[in-house]
Amino acid sequence: MGPWARWMAATALSVLFSWASAAGDDGWGAYQRQDYATAQRLFQGGAERGDRLAQFNLAMMMMRGEATEVNPRIALSWLASAAELGLPQAQYNLALLYESGYMVPRSQAVACEWFRRAASQGHAAAQESLATQYYLGRGIEQDSAQAALWYERAADNGELASQYIIASMYEHGDGVERDLRRAVHWYVQAARQGDPVARVKAMDLNKRILAGR
Repeated sequence: MGPWARWMAATALSVLFSWASAAGDDGWGAYQRQDYATAQRLFQGGAERGDRLAQFNLAMMMMRGEATEVNPRIALSWLASAAELGLPQAQYNLALLYESGYMVPRSQAVACEWFRRAASQGHAAAQESLATQYYLGRGIEQDSAQAALWYERAADNGELASQYIIASMYEHGDGVERDLRRAVHWYVQAARQGDPVARVKAMDLNKRILAGR
């Protein structure tokens, strides 16, 4: 999935986080009823009071064309404010914008910094994205060991792709010491989430371990 597709997926889920803010309960209720004007008003009030989640949700409504005022510049300003206030979902979305060059000058280095901030707070998709930046040396010095570290953290948080990737890295000793048992563990985790190739890999590696190869 490319950065723009990932950004669209992230915005589609963003408002699910609104329950956690004081202003968010009523705003989220209005949003669920598709009363977007009321949701926008409530999120706007929270945003102006410095509620980072309200800022984020207001930005997402504007960017998705659900607000009465669709202003990309203002939406970006609210998103950046929420990110600066430490909201990991906002940091991740902002990173995706810099990665793709949508609405902002494209910068892999800036994208990496925002991925890092979100990843450090346990945001699984950001951990996976940061790992990929390290693996490819995109916006940051190539470092397979750091890539493995962040892929494994994302895998721990349930990211299917990261589970398969870190399994492969353990299988081949890429960025980590070769460990077939650890590789089997992660292939099994990916298989449990429905990855058929991971299932085959787990079975094959397990046979090799039992055969002493």
